[in-house]
Amino acid sequence: MPKNYAFDFALPGFLRSHPPHHNDTETTLRIKPFLYVLLVAAAATLGPTVASAQSFPTKPVTLMVPYPAGGLSDVIARLVNGPLGKILGQPVIVDNVGGVSGAIAAQKVLGAPADGYHLFQGSPNELILAPLAISSVKFKSDDFRLVQMVSTGQIAVYTRPDLPVATMDELIDYARKEAAAGRPITYASVGPGSFYHLLGAQLSKITGIPMTHVPYKGGAPANQDLLGGRVDIFITVYGKNYQQWAETGKIKILALLNSERREGFKQYPAIAETKPLKDFTFNLWTGYFVKKDTPEPIVQTLHDALNGALAEPAVRDGLLANGMQPAKPVSLADAGKFYADQAVKFRAIAKSIGLEPQ
Repeated sequence: MPKNYAFDFALPGFLRSHPPHHNDTETTLRIKPFLYVLLVAAAATLGPTVASAQSFPTKPVTLMVPYPAGGLSDVIARLVNGPLGKILGQPVIVDNVGGVSGAIAAQKVLGAPADGYHLFQGSPNELILAPLAISSVKFKSDDFRLVQMVSTGQIAVYTRPDLPVATMDELIDYARKEAAAGRPITYASVGPGSFYHLLGAQLSKITGIPMTHVPYKGGAPANQDLLGGRVDIFITVYGKNYQQWAETGKIKILALLNSERREGFKQYPAIAETKPLKDFTFNLWTGYFVKKDTPEPIVQTLHDALNGALAEPAVRDGLLANGMQPAKPVSLADAGKFYADQAVKFRAIAKSIGLEPQ
């Protein structure tokens, strides 16, 4: 083989015998083919990724909802998926997968390629709290990237219809008497370590009253037992369905977890009106996520499409009709900062109640 052929050396040896300042013709002839090979290899590797990102999407997108059909999460997804699909030019298919505080659906997204074809509709419940509370959940919150916020919901305290209380003060008195009699009241959640589990545990801690946690696989089955009188209270996001049930005597709404009564919801006391619970104020956000290593052009496409979908009057009106506040558009950078800040906040709450993986 001729001496000046590009492949008659190992790179480290070549560099030792031809230091960077050496500029003879042989060095130039030898290194150019080598760089050409590197460039061709890089193009072969990156080419399909760049092309697929630029043409995204070319097939239907799956929107993973981490709870069964019938709950508020499902309502949000079915308000958004149609307009989002029209903007993307491909159908957005809602896939309801409940269980393990939403972690099963989250894991399905992580198990799929990072190509933007699997979106996750999530909240602190599934992505921040589940890994802290469930030992079998191995992912971390930063395995996901927030593309855009969708909505923010008020949180309410609901009771079964025949619970003998009408205010939060009466609930506290009743819970204390029942606990003393060895019958702690029960509170529902959508799973161990979920946001609603933390709220129930925090209520128990603040009041100093033992309460029994009853986890469900989603809001729909929890609602069924609340309506059926099989669980005492459910602290969860406010929705129009709850208002309708309250108006027909199927449940009671004792308070919203706000610092003051809100316009349009003046009939419901703010939790701050109950002095022992004046700082027990919370709301819940919902956002759309992808795997963290999804290519930037694809994330940007989804971000822009979600902003367009959220601007649709039908989406905004639907969210408002269900007691949700449509999210304001934010940049990808701001979305990332918000998600990181929320992870810190909810980890602190979990620590404060002594939440341990089980």
